[in-house]
Amino acid sequence: MRASEAAAALEWLVEMGADEIIGDAPVNRLLTPTPTAPEPAKAAAAPLATPGIVRPTAIVAQYSSGPAAQPAGANDAALMAGQCSTLAEIEQALRHFEACPLKKTATNLCFADGNAQADVMLIGEAPGRDEDIQGKPFVGRSGQLLDRMLKAIGLSRHGESPQDSVYISNVIFWRPPGNRTPTDQETLMCLPFVKRAIEIKKPRLLVCLGATPTQRLIGRSEGILKLRGRWFDFATESGSIPLLATLHPAYLLRQPAQKRLAWRDLISLKQRLKADAH
Repeated sequence: MRASEAAAALEWLVEMGADEIIGDAPVNRLLTPTPTAPEPAKAAAAPLATPGIVRPTAIVAQYSSGPAAQPAGANDAALMAGQCSTLAEIEQALRHFEACPLKKTATNLCFADGNAQADVMLIGEAPGRDEDIQGKPFVGRSGQLLDRMLKAIGLSRHGESPQDSVYISNVIFWRPPGNRTPTDQETLMCLPFVKRAIEIKKPRLLVCLGATPTQRLIGRSEGILKLRGRWFDFATESGSIPLLATLHPAYLLRQPAQKRLAWRDLISLKQRLKADAH
């Protein structure tokens, strides 16, 4: 195999999600395992304090109060999210939320990126490989395309003022193995945290990237090609927030011809921002 062929094969494996070495040799799972003597019990070590992290007292006390604490179940997601009063507390609560099985296979939590004071909040689907490595949403190829799209209408995740910046999150906070589509159960486990983040942040406008966040936040089942370009109202306890559905940048990488539709959506977003400013 030539070097170029080997590189192409490795790139294909990475795209398929095989980006980690599991073992040096295959294991026959059909063989009966040889029983081993149990190891003597060891005294539990005291947990090390992590400097520089704000720990929401009520949440940590209830869900991580020591070795005897039980992992939170899926039904506890709404309770944990409801106890958070800041975006930092939501992120910290997610670090202690053990019910979502995706957390066991992911490398890092990917909660949010951008300016927390931004007028616009973008919500995608789930982290990919690059996001899982860096612990931030939209930093891979689709994120680079998203940055260029936002720049075209004067927005940036790195903007300092609320008017020219965005805040980016997802409806799933851990990477699904092989970048597969998240299951309904996984999405519903994370959804209370997404909704609570919106309640706390109170953005002027919401933008859903792709079908999954759009369908979950507005309660519709149509495909994204039918929903995109339309404005909906996302209901909150204090009122409603205009929500725009558009195409996910990863979809645009696979279907470049659809970029014209995404551009129309970006123009609609820019016009809405200008209208609300007056």
